[in-house]
Amino acid sequence: MTETPTIFGLPAERGRWGLIALGLLINLCLGSIYSWSVFVAPLAAHFTAALGREVTAGEVLLPFSVFLAFFAIAMPLAGKYIERYGPRKVTVAGGLLTGLGWLLASTATSVEALYVVYGVIGGLGVGIAYGAPVAVAARWFPDRRGLAVGLTLLGFGVSAFVTANAAGALIAAYGVMTTFAIFGVVLAAVLVIAALPLRFPPAGWHPAGWSAPAPGTGTAPACECDRRAMLRTGTFYGLFACYFVGCLAGLTAISIAKPVGTEVAGVDAGLATLLVGFFAIFNGAGRPAFGGLADRISPQKTAMLTFGLIAAASVLIWLAPGVPAYVVSFAVLWGCLGGWLAIAPAATASYFGTCDYPRCYGVVFLAYGAGAIAGPQLAGFVRTATGTYLGVFPLVAVLAAVGFAVAWLLMRPPASVPASTPVPVAAGEE
Repeated sequence: MTETPTIFGLPAERGRWGLIALGLLINLCLGSIYSWSVFVAPLAAHFTAALGREVTAGEVLLPFSVFLAFFAIAMPLAGKYIERYGPRKVTVAGGLLTGLGWLLASTATSVEALYVVYGVIGGLGVGIAYGAPVAVAARWFPDRRGLAVGLTLLGFGVSAFVTANAAGALIAAYGVMTTFAIFGVVLAAVLVIAALPLRFPPAGWHPAGWSAPAPGTGTAPACECDRRAMLRTGTFYGLFACYFVGCLAGLTAISIAKPVGTEVAGVDAGLATLLVGFFAIFNGAGRPAFGGLADRISPQKTAMLTFGLIAAASVLIWLAPGVPAYVVSFAVLWGCLGGWLAIAPAATASYFGTCDYPRCYGVVFLAYGAGAIAGPQLAGFVRTATGTYLGVFPLVAVLAAVGFAVAWLLMRPPASVPASTPVPVAAGEE
């Protein structure tokens, strides 16, 4: 007989929402990387004074890129440890590394030192911790997987709206290096405390009154296969390609939001900064919105919808550059990026099951890292070659059309499933 668990003293069907709230809080802390733009000017001024030479904003942006790269690298590597040791221990380890990265950044005597203490250590910490609350949400909510994952990741999307304001106030009051130290201590403490209740459901558990639909439909997994079996399906490559295009479009929009506003749309610099916070709301809201939609109409159809929206937004700003088109287009692009960060994990569980979910989604998440590198580089290349960012948008529209075609052809439950070996869940943290 299947065990009837309780969470926070409540029946699991009710208490599991508390785990979603904790996952949202964890991601709010992990997403503090998106507040990096607030640190750029103060850090450039600090190192210019300390080193006796001009340190440019471009130099200070590099730790951000290093951070994202190690974040993406750590995700697939951490997957097997989530299964082996459970989500609680892995989140604690990642949380401590994240806090340590911020804390050590306060001692950096050069920008190069930030590459290691902030970019490498902090990036690894976020990559280690990021997948655990997502896996918890996916397993406790087989009936509402897309919505649960989207709500969990909502914190990461809106983090800049919270942490950027906090960072700005702390920098003004205490200076940039002290702010790093404060962030490090607070983030480590909150992440460790929030991680303690995390656990997986017992084997075979499902919500009362819910039964799994037929395999490959609705929220039921098309198969239960491990990472090796997943890599032998065309579905994986379709999902990976679509995730890459969705992230490339969204991360390009994030990286050039303010300069496009000031240079192309003619928005005042102060208003452009405020609009970045406005766009961040759409980034966060896109996760539960598109995640819930993936539950209702399937990940494939939701993916095709996002590509249609990305193409339309790109064409709009390209053909009618101005304030209204800028606001609408970038809200859509940021929202679709948030959507993809819910669609992809939900699709991974829907197509390949949850027996080896952290390792499977870790590989899929590499598409995010590739998009994080390619998107801003594409924008920079176009800006250098043409003198304007406008040429970025027809390229993004073409890529969205390709993504639509790939989603239609490949992003569907695998027709045949190679044999797989289920991975046992960590003892004591089911």
